[in-house]
Amino acid sequence: MRTFLEGWPVYRQLTGADPLGRGAAAQSKRSKHLEPRTKTADKVARSVCPYCAVGCGQKVYVQDGKVTQIEGDPDSPISRGRLCPKGSASGQLVTGPQREQKVRYRAPYATEWTDLDLDTAMEMVVDRVLDSRREGWQERDHNDHPVNRTLGFASLGGATLDNEENYLIKKLFTALGAIQVENQARI
Repeated sequence: MRTFLEGWPVYRQLTGADPLGRGAAAQSKRSKHLEPRTKTADKVARSVCPYCAVGCGQKVYVQDGKVTQIEGDPDSPISRGRLCPKGSASGQLVTGPQREQKVRYRAPYATEWTDLDLDTAMEMVVDRVLDSRREGWQERDHNDHPVNRTLGFASLGGATLDNEENYLIKKLFTALGAIQVENQARI
């Protein structure tokens, strides 16, 4: 009977040093040995929530190359560690069973879709960007001024991109010779 009483949180609260029941009195055997899901992470990457234009900061915990947890970033001046329900569940975007691991592709003039692996699809994107650059390249304008640019492709960014991502996108497209680089947050 004594063991049962000592295991009862109310008894520990009334007889122990935790009269408000917020510490040791409320702790069970199971909860005493629990550890945070983030404790075993190999590294933590800072990110931005992908859902809306607010741009809440996130901490992405990674173990063995896989995302194990996503939480709000308390150092973010925007969200101060808070996430909405969608942002709190954004780990499912990466780890959920519904995440697509292939690309659906329909070749020109084809009537059926085929499945491609992600590496093949990315190589196709690279080939198309380089072809568009080559075909749309202009060394000089109509007044024979040097321009060294392409009008073969453009970039339209989103409001959830942070300054660093926008900076890198601008650098990439400028290096490729594109001059049509915009962000929808400015439109």
